[in-house]
Amino acid sequence: MPFKTTILTLYPDMFPGPLGQSLSGRALAKGLWQLETSQIRDFATDKHRSVDDTPAGGGAGMVLRADILAKAIDAAATEHDPRPTLLMSPRGTPFTQERAHELASGPGAIIVCGRFEGVDQRVIDSRQLEEISVGDYILSGGEIAAITMLDAIIRLLPGVMGNMESAETESFETGLLEHPHFTRPAEFEGMAIPEVLTSGNHRKIHEWRMAEAERLTRERRPDLWDAYMADEDDVD
Repeated sequence: MPFKTTILTLYPDMFPGPLGQSLSGRALAKGLWQLETSQIRDFATDKHRSVDDTPAGGGAGMVLRADILAKAIDAAATEHDPRPTLLMSPRGTPFTQERAHELASGPGAIIVCGRFEGVDQRVIDSRQLEEISVGDYILSGGEIAAITMLDAIIRLLPGVMGNMESAETESFETGLLEHPHFTRPAEFEGMAIPEVLTSGNHRKIHEWRMAEAERLTRERRPDLWDAYMADEDDVD
């Protein structure tokens, strides 16, 4: 069965968006993954199709109602649906390459795109929503976050990437940031390709790439470097 994604959103026209292009778009056309959207407003019960209300206890903004969102989730998930239900939320667990692999190896996902100030906690608890964040910043809604997350997942699905070796050496796959890349022309604005890369010595090329990956990780992501060194110590 292909990876199946159901998006619960107030803006279904935002999908597939970028996911309809390039690798993910070709994979969608080939049936390597499936996408469906569900308009949360379709589950509203008043003539205005309202889905939100003022926060209990006061405060700014509006909150997505638990009863309406619960109906949308229940309609999306068939009985014994094995897919996890994810809520895109800035307070969620940070999304990682490891989680992308976990989701790519599964049957798909039901993704709730939050809006306004947030979602009523009771539907998060009762429907066991897994809150996921794509970064320490605030977006207008969960749709763009969902697209970002799905792009990372879909490219890992079997048959999507032509060369899986490329994915295996990318940033975060080894715990390090990826090394610099070069291609023709041999010289650009007075800058030459590092000589080692044109030497034909594969051992030295590997060593150079590893050293550069370590250097970049130390300089740009000390958090990743500390975690990488801790893993290395555990292996030793």
